[in-house]
Amino acid sequence: MKALVAVKRVVDYNVKVRVKADGTDVDVANVKMSMNPFDEIAVEEAVRLKEAGKVSEIVVVSLGVKQCEETLRTALAMGADRAILVETDVELQPLAVAKLLKAVAEKEQPQLLIVGKQAIDDDANQTGQMVSA
Repeated sequence: MKALVAVKRVVDYNVKVRVKADGTDVDVANVKMSMNPFDEIAVEEAVRLKEAGKVSEIVVVSLGVKQCEETLRTALAMGADRAILVETDVELQPLAVAKLLKAVAEKEQPQLLIVGKQAIDDDANQTGQMVSA
């Protein structure tokens, strides 16, 4: 059975975030980024399933800028078999992420899709429900 795990690059949870001078967004210049902690749990669970013999291949996918490769490398180091980066410079909203994940899932044909509970940056908790719908 193939498992597809979605991972997101976010500001590291130990970093004290700063707001941009114009007040429009969070300043991410020169800020440490890492894998979303809930997505890290999803990758760990996929690895547990693989170790138990229930999953044969773990594919991680990330959507966003080129620097998301660092997040994918972290997932590969945790035990994932392959990584896919859907590269875009556009800021993705949950519906767009769900549609892109659906397209990747249709191409990869996994039997299991695992996503983290929510992202710590926007705290939306929407993408997983949209993909399942």
